[in-house]
This record gives sequence, C-alpha cells and structure tokens, in this order.
Amino acid sequence: MGISDVFKIKEFKSKIEALEKEIAGMKKIQTQEKGKNNNMKKDFYTAVADRRTIYGISKEKVTTDEVIKKVIDQAVKNTPSAFNSQSARVVLLLQKHHDKLWDITKDTLRKIVPVENFASTEDKINSFHNGYGTILFFEDISVIESMQKNFASYKDNFPVWSQQSSGMHQYVIWSALEIEGFGASLQHYNELIEVDVKKEWSIPENWKLIAQMPFGKPTAIPDEKQFQPLEDRIKIFK
Repeated sequence: MGISDVFKIKEFKSKIEALEKEIAGMKKIQTQEKGKNNNMKKDFYTAVADRRTIYGISKEKVTTDEVIKKVIDQAVKNTPSAFNSQSARVVLLLQKHHDKLWDITKDTLRKIVPVENFASTEDKINSFHNGYGTILFFEDISVIESMQKNFASYKDNFPVWSQQSSGMHQYVIWSALEIEGFGASLQHYNELIEVDVKKEWSIPENWKLIAQMPFGKPTAIPDEKQFQPLEDRIKIFK
C-alpha cells in the first residue's frame, strides 16, 4: 500500500465520520420535533442543558409569533434588575425587518473587511439572515443615569449592574426559545450597526445596543460541549 492509498483511506474515514455526525444530528432534531408534536415541554434543567449556540437555522415556522412575543413579554417583565430599575429594552424583528438587519450588517462589514477575507464573513452573516427572526437587546441609558443621580453612593456600579441584568434577559429569552424549539446565537455588532439600526427602526437615542440574537428552526447541531471539572469550579461549605 502506497502513501497515496493511506491518504485516500484517511480521507474516506473522515468523510464517513462527518456523515455519521450529520445523521446523528438529524436524528436528534427529529426526536426534538417528535417531542414537540406530542406537546411535550422541556423542564427548566433540560432547557438549560440543551441551550447552545446554534448557527445552522432556517426561516421555517416553529411556533406562532404570538408565542415569541409572550416569551419576550415574560422575560422583560420578570427578569430582575438592580434596584428594580428595569432598564432593559427589547426589539423583535421578523420577516423583512429581520432580513434588513442582516443586510445592514453585511453592507457595513463589506466596507471594513478586506476583500480577500470577506467570503467567510459573508457566509457567517448569511447564516443569521437564514433565520426566522432577530431579537435586539438594548439598555436605556437615561434610566441608568437617573439611578446614578438618585443613588450616588452606587453610581459606579449601575453600568455594571445594567450589563448583568441585560445578560439575564438574554439568557432567559435564549432558554425560552430553546423550549419552544428554536436555535439561537448571540452576536455583538453593536457599534458597527447601532446608528443605522436606530435610524431604520426609529429607536430612541438613549437606548444603547447591547446584543443581537438571531433565531430560527435548527438545521444542524453543535459539537459536543466540553466541561471543566465541577469540583474545580464550585465550593460548598456546611
């Protein structure tokens, strides 16, 4: 057996492994669909474990827009914030508005990414464009500034607490979307697109863009997640 034969065998094995992984992914998606069709809802811990960064998404309808709105309503209403400041602001973009966001992002990146590197950037943006919708997360700076004025002793903490609360809103919505059968990811093109976003959708100037969450029906599953030992990350004293 020559060296070329060895390489051919390795290449064949790699293709087989990739195919097996793809089949396993499709089986998992089919199992999730079966559970959804049987009106089975994931419990909290399962949703936490299954929530992953999903780049492979489609525009295929998973649930009603009313359910998506309910997810956002519940998160914005019930997610905690420092001093109950409620500074989080959320915008839901669907259909042509979702597409427009990623057109804006692509056009912006085209101006700053070298031509020879743009193909991979375009592929990434197109993967978000392929989704069903996008959720924009903002923080109301006027609320934060008011809290700083009213509670001067904590003024340096309020911007930090604001980010922490925004993160909780993102996580609650992300996990809830997982329960409803969506895949999602979290993106941060903030400063690059914020001016155009505010202009396109008449967003108040005092709303600061924090993150973008494209979501849709999963078309692929992520690689198996690796975990560091919990005993190195948790301490319990009784």
